Amino acid sequence: MSERDDSLRPLALALVASVLLWQVPFGAYLLYPFKLFGTWLHEGSHAIAMLGTGAGFARMQIFRDGSGLALALRPSGPTAGAFIAAAGYMGAPLWGAAILAIARDERGARRVLVALGLLLGATALASIANYFGQVALGVTGVGFLLLAAIPRPRWHLALAHLVAAQACIGALVDIRVLYRPNLVVDGKVVRDSDAHSMALASFGTDANWAVWLWASIWLAWSLGILFFALWRVRQRMNRVSGSLLSGR
Repeated sequence: MSERDDSLRPLALALVASVLLWQVPFGAYLLYPFKLFGTWLHEGSHAIAMLGTGAGFARMQIFRDGSGLALALRPSGPTAGAFIAAAGYMGAPLWGAAILAIARDERGARRVLVALGLLLGATALASIANYFGQVALGVTGVGFLLLAAIPRPRWHLALAHLVAAQACIGALVDIRVLYRPNLVVDGKVVRDSDAHSMALASFGTDANWAVWLWASIWLAWSLGILFFALWRVRQRMNRVSGSLLSGR
C-alpha cells in the first residue's frame, strides 16, 4: 500500500464507520459521546456568534437527549438574530473541516486532541449551566487528554479523523429534525428551532416552506463543506505522494 493510501486509511474508516453506525439500531449508542460533542460544537458556534454580534453569551446547556441551548445576555436585532440562528448548523461542519485541516499528520492530530480536551474542560467549568452537561463535557475533555497522552500516534490520527467525520456527518444527521413539525429539547416539545428563527428574520413567516428552505440550505452547506474538506485532504495527499515519487 502506498504512503498516501496509508495516510488516508484512518479518514476513510472514520467516514465509513460514521455513516454505517447511524444506520443501525445500536449505532446511536456507540456514537452517543460524539453526539454530545456535536451538540457542543453547535451551541458553541451560537455562542461565538452571540459574542460577535454584541448580544453577549450567558451560558450553555447540554441535555441527555443530545439537544442543547445557548443563551444570550441581551436581545438582538433581526440581522444579528439571523446570524446567531444560522451559526449552529453552519458552524459545526466548519469545525469538522478545521479539525481535518489541522490533523494532517500524527503530530497535528495529537495537538487537536489536546486542544479539544482543554476547550471541553474549560467550557464545562466556566460556561455549562446544567449538571449533566458539566459532567458529560468534562469527562469527554479528560478522555481526549488521556488518549492524547498515550504514545500511539496512529491512534491519535484515527481518533482525530473520527471526531472530524462525526462533526461533519453529525451535522447532516441533526438537520433532519428541522423537517419535523416539532422540535424536542431536553425531552420537551418546542416549536421554535433555528430554522424558524431564520424564516421569521428573512421572510417574516415561519410557514413550513420557509423553515424547510433554510433547512435545505444548511443541508447543502454541510454537504458542500464535507466534500470540500475531503477534496482538500485528497489534494494534500496527492502533493505528498508526488513529492515522495520525485525524491526517489
